[in-house]
Amino acid sequence: MRYLGRRIVFYAITAWAAVTINFLIPRLMPGNPVQILVARFQGRLSPSATASLTALFGLNNASLWSQYVKFWSEMLHGNLGISFTYFPVPVTQVIRQSLPWTVALIGISTIIAFALGTFLGVIVGWRRGTWTDSLLPVTTFFSSVPYFWFALVAVFVLGARLHWFPVTGGYSTSLSMGFTGAFIGSAIYHGLLPALTIVVASLGGWLLGMRNMMITTMSTDYVAMAEAKGLHRRRVVFAYAARNAVLPSIAGFAMSLGFVVSGAILVEIVFSYPGIGYQLYNAVTNEDYPLMQGIFLIIALAVLAANFLADLAYVLLDPRTRQDS
Repeated sequence: MRYLGRRIVFYAITAWAAVTINFLIPRLMPGNPVQILVARFQGRLSPSATASLTALFGLNNASLWSQYVKFWSEMLHGNLGISFTYFPVPVTQVIRQSLPWTVALIGISTIIAFALGTFLGVIVGWRRGTWTDSLLPVTTFFSSVPYFWFALVAVFVLGARLHWFPVTGGYSTSLSMGFTGAFIGSAIYHGLLPALTIVVASLGGWLLGMRNMMITTMSTDYVAMAEAKGLHRRRVVFAYAARNAVLPSIAGFAMSLGFVVSGAILVEIVFSYPGIGYQLYNAVTNEDYPLMQGIFLIIALAVLAANFLADLAYVLLDPRTRQDS
């Protein structure tokens, strides 16, 4: 419990620092988002409307400290402001509409890549020196290819040339959103190609890391003792070696899950996928302070929560952590 209490205090302080930085960074950016919004209406807004928008968005001459206090007050009440890009839609509504798409696509792809890469890494590390080592150069090559470039190739070959998959959007525009079989099937169909690019491009990293840890762990004394006791080879590999070799990957997997909510921005841009990464790109392009702050806040809290869960997983998987704490 003492270990858990220390971690909670640490993450609480880190969350405060992340929120404070989240407040400061957009305000240090050059430019005036109100002028961008006025330009979008092509002169149809009067000077009084411009002044009202400036006050509404909190960009008036109020001191930075008063803005900071108001920011915390509004955030604790669940109000993240009004989006400049989708004015007058609230930021919470924009995030609520985009986040499920990213969580479904990036989350499932990350879990599949981690599970498949870790399992293959165990097999390759166990049977090192055999034909399984040929998987390494192939997966490493795809891992070295940037997501967006691989996505562009997939769009051109599998979408534009072969017409196997749609190349844009998250669902068919002829369907209305809802939990119907047609809509869910369309969403899955549109998400297959982006998910494939993410899984293929990230698989090699998990495989290589797990394979190297397995080789190191298989040479330890406790594995040699388990083999000397006459335990089945498969039990030694999975119950003794793999259980300890996977620990370093847990932290990386937790970080990956934390960054799921940020989306694979370039992949979402290539496929025009309606996820949170695409919204972040639009927010930066339009200097949308409230939307940037809302998305950064969600990302920061998700990463902190994922790391906290990783700490708990370490305690459960590694008895040495409990003894040290």
